Amino acid sequence: MKSKIAVLIPCYNESKTIGKVVNDFKSVLPEADVYVYDNNSSDHTDEIAREAGAIVRYERRQGKGNVMRSMFRDIDADCYLMIDGDDQMPSDIAPEMCRMVIEDGVDMVIGNRLSTNYKEVNSRSFHNFGNVLVLKLVNKIFRAKIGDIMSGYRAMSRNFVKHFPVLSGGFEIETEMTIHALDKNFYIQEVPFVFRNRPEGSESSMNTYVDGAKVLLTIARLFRDYRPFLFFSIITLFLLLIAAVGFIPVMVDYVETGLVPRFPTLIVCGLLTLLAFMFFFCGITLEVLTKKHRQLFEILMNK
Repeated sequence: MKSKIAVLIPCYNESKTIGKVVNDFKSVLPEADVYVYDNNSSDHTDEIAREAGAIVRYERRQGKGNVMRSMFRDIDADCYLMIDGDDQMPSDIAPEMCRMVIEDGVDMVIGNRLSTNYKEVNSRSFHNFGNVLVLKLVNKIFRAKIGDIMSGYRAMSRNFVKHFPVLSGGFEIETEMTIHALDKNFYIQEVPFVFRNRPEGSESSMNTYVDGAKVLLTIARLFRDYRPFLFFSIITLFLLLIAAVGFIPVMVDYVETGLVPRFPTLIVCGLLTLLAFMFFFCGITLEVLTKKHRQLFEILMNK
């Protein structure tokens, strides 16, 4: 039986580029169904996509994460190719990415921008800094070697898509997707591609600072959820360090004079120590629950 491929294009005001994107991917993947989910566009993106031959649907809840949640729930396929509608992602590597999913059994193929020309093409220096920061944080926390954490160009297996709980509502979705794949030991591969600038007149809907902050908060949340023992151990050490800084002078005074002149400081240090141990045991408890969740997830995957 021939494998079914679905090209997923979440869109918000991409009338300048969506027609070309749909045509490009239909030409390299003629057997695929191209879906455009319009996210409250006001520039007739939906009409242009429909004229280009895409299957157009709508998601009224604003945010890329909300769009991807609907796509993953509604669409059945063997391979899902996720792209943006801004014409910054070349279509020529799409067949290979889909082949890796269908024939090689890869669960997620990530289009890697950062290993090629992304830093030169992208003029927003803070955006580049944010990409590098997120990359280093995720790889360090989750002991991985992913080259592009936040890429929106991905090919995914049905197994991954139907077992991925989308919790983010916005542009944090790619980070959440990557971390879930790492934590659940899905098979990940990367394919480099040459990144293109947006054509003149096309503007990004992503706010570097606001969406960057959301991504960092998402990493912190997922760090807590997926690596609770390490997360709470760091908090424990921080609290113990503060307690030690306050306690040492009190201890020195006691050794020299036999008196404790700063009782409030001693009390605060004691409370910080108790709080530190509470966080530590909380981390142990949650780590056990997280391990149990991974075991149940593996059982679910085998059904």
